[in-house]
Amino acid sequence: HVQLQESGPGLVKPSQTLSLTCTVSGVSITANYYYWSWIRQPPGKGLEYIGHITYTGTAMYDPFFASRTSISRDTAKNEFTLQLTAVAPEDTAVYYCARRQNWSLDTWGQGTLTTVSS
Repeated sequence: HVQLQESGPGLVKPSQTLSLTCTVSGVSITANYYYWSWIRQPPGKGLEYIGHITYTGTAMYDPFFASRTSISRDTAKNEFTLQLTAVAPEDTAVYYCARRQNWSLDTWGQGTLTTVSS
């Protein structure tokens, strides 16, 4: 049974770096051919795809986020991490991690609300 669980601080101050971790159980993040993704949903808005890290460790980002996003992984802990720099109140959102296979996001974490506020 595959499960993903996001964790993070919940509250980040403007201009700081948001850091979230997704802990995966039931499958290795190095298993062929999964991509491990981050998605967010701001209040009252739709889902936004941030980026992913592949089973080989290659990270790719949506162009909107690319300049201030980093996705990395710790294979020993079977987890992957999102860092978003220079956050602003507009970055307030529910952040989800998910497993992607081909073009389908087939397994999601429950999401974690991260608020950017002073």
